[in-house]
Amino acid sequence: MYLARVYVTLKPTVNDPQGLTIRGGLHSLGFTSVESVRAGKYMEIRIQASDRAQAEVQVTEMCRKLLANPVIEDFRLELDEAQIGA
Repeated sequence: MYLARVYVTLKPTVNDPQGLTIRGGLHSLGFTSVESVRAGKYMEIRIQASDRAQAEVQVTEMCRKLLANPVIEDFRLELDEAQIGA
């Protein structure tokens, strides 16, 4: 079993209204040194696969088909063997 950690972020050229709102909130709390915030998504996926390469291919396909919008988002993943029962 493998644990995939998937990070989905907006492409640098895409406006991030959620990030702007977070930055505004931080400024109102006194964190005026914050210059910018980019918001994204984080997912953990446990997957059964015969080997690491197969797991990586499957999770990459999941990202391309559903988890990330390729027009406006980028993704990266980290893959580790999952502990049994964790």
